[in-house]
Amino acid sequence: MRTTREIVTFDHPFSLYAADGLQPAGTYMVEIDEDLIEGVSFLAYRRIATTIYLPVLYGGAGSAQAVRVDPRELDAARWGAGRKP
Repeated sequence: MRTTREIVTFDHPFSLYAADGLQPAGTYMVEIDEDLIEGVSFLAYRRIATTIYLPVLYGGAGSAQAVRVDPRELDAARWGAGRKP
């Protein structure tokens, strides 16, 4: 398995099915977990999980909760309906 991390910026407040309430615009850490697909003659990976780290309202400084999300829902929240970079 491999895990890649990326910083994702949301220009507007957004909501996700798996998270309570509206999340503020800002920069968030996203992790993507992938498994190696075996039995092929080249390196290929299959995504098995996408996790976004959201701030905890009543936690200490730097507290975050890990929320598994559908990558399509995350893209829709990031880019809005019909908008892509």
